[in-house]
Amino acid sequence: MALQLTGIHHLTAITADAPANLRFYTQTLGLRLVKKTVNQDDTSAYHLFYADAHATPGTDVTFFDWPVGRERRGTHSIARTGLRVGGGASLAWWRNHLKSRCAFTGQITEIGGYFSLDFEDFEGQRLRLIDDGGKGEAHPWDRSPIPAEHQIRGLGPITLSVPELRPTEAVLTTVMNMRQVRDYPSPDGKGHVHVFAMGEGGPSAELHVAVQPGLPVASQGAGAVHHVAFRTPDVETMHEWTDRLASFRLPSSGEVERYYFRSLYFREPNGILFEIATDGPGFTADEPLATLGEKLSLPPFLEPRRASIEAGLKPLA
Repeated sequence: MALQLTGIHHLTAITADAPANLRFYTQTLGLRLVKKTVNQDDTSAYHLFYADAHATPGTDVTFFDWPVGRERRGTHSIARTGLRVGGGASLAWWRNHLKSRCAFTGQITEIGGYFSLDFEDFEGQRLRLIDDGGKGEAHPWDRSPIPAEHQIRGLGPITLSVPELRPTEAVLTTVMNMRQVRDYPSPDGKGHVHVFAMGEGGPSAELHVAVQPGLPVASQGAGAVHHVAFRTPDVETMHEWTDRLASFRLPSSGEVERYYFRSLYFREPNGILFEIATDGPGFTADEPLATLGEKLSLPPFLEPRRASIEAGLKPLA
């Protein structure tokens, strides 16, 4: 059987206000802060991970905290992040909840085969709640301000914007072994969206590619997505992906040990940064599940620098 990715692993975005980001994603969206650490390549910046109660792979929305201006929207980018909820009643609940928190919110409508609700966070991060029909596992967090039945269950489809489909499609299908399953008009009226599935498919394992040649080239900043990561089960399959990228002469980072998972980075032809990440060992590698995210965690190679790293970080409270 061909080597397969099993779904979305995590998505990493950019914030210029870590304290406000923490409030929005834990208090307004009700996610759990499962890891408070730093960007391993820039230890002056927080790297905050929000997920479900068990910090399950496929539920992580993460942020780098960088002092930057707002993004310039456009193509050559990751344009919207899907988040799964368990039914139409949840979408209606979320629309009322988000409006009460003054979040920019659209209407509940069918998009790409799913009933959906688009909204934005305080920096313009574009998000979409997806009704996944209650399929698959759910791990509600008992300390979330969101009722258990309405909590976000994990990542849903991630939408890219590209000016031309063919180069991206070639990487997705020929290199990454995804399959094109359907298409639909872009809800903003700007282009057409092509759906690519991986593994068993479904909303947690889809990449939606909007072809939008009329848009300007995006510029990253606060409110933008930095990269999307795809799941592979273990280090053995990671080695296979490393060899596969090399066989296509696709430039990559090589395998990078992130301590909580192993990563492999590369760019698709429009410059969008992709990552393949292992499911394990996970965020309990250095903290008990019960107290995840309550203190600053550092991988072993950064631990000797803890005092200087902590002194350079802004308080989150």
